[in-house]
Amino acid sequence: MTRKQKHLLARIVIAAILFFAGSLFYLPEYMEAGIFLICYIVVGWDIVWKAITNILHGQVFDENFLMTIATIGALVLGEHSEGVAVMLFYQVGEWFQSYAVSKSRKSIASLMDIRPDYANVQRNGELIQVDPDEVQIGDTIIVKPGERIPLDGTILKGSSALDTSALTGESMPREVEPGMEVISGCINQTGILTICTTKEFGESTIAKILDLVENASDKKGRTENFITHFARYYTPAVVFAALALAILPPFITGQAFSIWIYRALTFLVISCPCALVISIPLSFFGGIGGASKIGVLVKGSNYLEAMSKAEYIVMDKTGTLTEGKFHVEKIWAEAGFEENQLLEYAALAECYSNHPISQSLREAYGKEIDSGDVCDVSELAGKGVKAVVKGHKVAAGNKKLMEEETGHKGEFEIYKGSTQVLIAIDGVYGGCILLADKLKDDSQEAISQLKAGGIKTVMLTGDGKEAGEKAALQLGIDKVYTRLLPADKVRIVEELMENKSDKGKLVFVGDGINDAPVLARADVGVAMGGLGSDAAIEAADMVIMNDQPSKLAQVIRISRKTMTIVRENIVFALGIKALVLILSALGLVGLWAAVFADVGVSVIAIINALRCLNIRFATSK
Repeated sequence: MTRKQKHLLARIVIAAILFFAGSLFYLPEYMEAGIFLICYIVVGWDIVWKAITNILHGQVFDENFLMTIATIGALVLGEHSEGVAVMLFYQVGEWFQSYAVSKSRKSIASLMDIRPDYANVQRNGELIQVDPDEVQIGDTIIVKPGERIPLDGTILKGSSALDTSALTGESMPREVEPGMEVISGCINQTGILTICTTKEFGESTIAKILDLVENASDKKGRTENFITHFARYYTPAVVFAALALAILPPFITGQAFSIWIYRALTFLVISCPCALVISIPLSFFGGIGGASKIGVLVKGSNYLEAMSKAEYIVMDKTGTLTEGKFHVEKIWAEAGFEENQLLEYAALAECYSNHPISQSLREAYGKEIDSGDVCDVSELAGKGVKAVVKGHKVAAGNKKLMEEETGHKGEFEIYKGSTQVLIAIDGVYGGCILLADKLKDDSQEAISQLKAGGIKTVMLTGDGKEAGEKAALQLGIDKVYTRLLPADKVRIVEELMENKSDKGKLVFVGDGINDAPVLARADVGVAMGGLGSDAAIEAADMVIMNDQPSKLAQVIRISRKTMTIVRENIVFALGIKALVLILSALGLVGLWAAVFADVGVSVIAIINALRCLNIRFATSK
């Protein structure tokens, strides 16, 4: 609880004691009026002062003005207890609002409490502690066990396990070793790491994430904007309606002005739109906080609202639904060669290449490569690689290279649905190594959950028809487009956007680097694998930090339940207020009912809004 909240709570308690003393004990009228006046000053002076200062600044019609006019009017009419009660319970509602917002912010702050306090920098042979902002690119920093990595960089020395839960929501540690990239915000758990920084703090992953979360509330959804505009016109309208209610009926009916002034004051208290103005933004804030708990960063409530209307989920294949890394799926050996022998020749021939296919072959080989066994290496663009391996001429590549090396055409079986490396040894076709990009563990679960939610799934890929259709069939995706260039992806997304319903939204999910044009064109762009990817954080509207496609379905459920809560609060608040407003205009209810219609409704709406922070509730089907 903040100091301001404690101060307000103390005032409420003191005022409540005075209120009950004035109400329960029989006192002379002047003493009772004095106690209620003191009670009013204790609990309501700041509201009256805000109303006065706002009027001086040209902001007349707000809840402070409504409360001040209604309560002072009640005191003037001699309704001391009711006037004080309205202000007292209004402040109780304000305290609940402050506490709820504080709780929501604290929930996000605890998740985003990842800004490092210092960095251990090696300078002139000494280790000194400096502010992360002072560290330059290329500086060497030391991160001890238990410390937070202050800046993005590359590990020079040491191995350890990193706690990435604050960024990804996942509890499984990430093992790191020399040569690997690490990002700021992770906690070093076991070993001492020596890191060469690759970015300044202002450009680091953690700085971008903090900025993203801090500014998320700036981008309001359509519902939030509607409530803001609604309150702007609604409040002055009810003030003039209350004024008409106080003045016109006495002339028409001949009743005393005091009766209708009291009803007008009740009307004013009821009409205060605090329940909507408070609970709607709080609901969205809670939804954004709930999404961040599962490792999904949302740039604004407008994107959360749009996500609730998702009709199409269009996904890139490589790096989104697959791991983006090749692995050896099968080896076909011919002409008397052994499978292990074929893999060895291919791995050694590819030993100097940094291509992902070359890396996957070396990983499958799994043995240390002696560069002395390889010579005369030459890479042939669009064909493959040639080298002399252990005295044998080895060619590894595509069909065109095989035809050149063996002098034969059309004698190489092409296996569909996989990437293949064909091998020739000393001019003889030796066989084929099939490589596949492995599907992520939860890709199939993600697609089934999306389809269960009534969402149409589409996959876009630059891969060949066979490989693309094979992956789509495995996952159960509704439609797949293959052999696409970035411009083709934009064209297809635009066609799909024309086919969707008026209220439906198209969500594109990609890696945030190659798919930036499509991310920008979609209604909502979601970047997979935001860890360490500047383009992902910059281009996307949402970032799934832990690279799991299943988070898509979860964040859609969070967005839908957030919107359900928003609609519940709107209907509940407006419904109760409309009913009590009519009753108050007819003189059937007084200020006590007005207290419930204002403060009671606000408190209930706020408590309802806080359900968005409950992840078990928000992500349940």
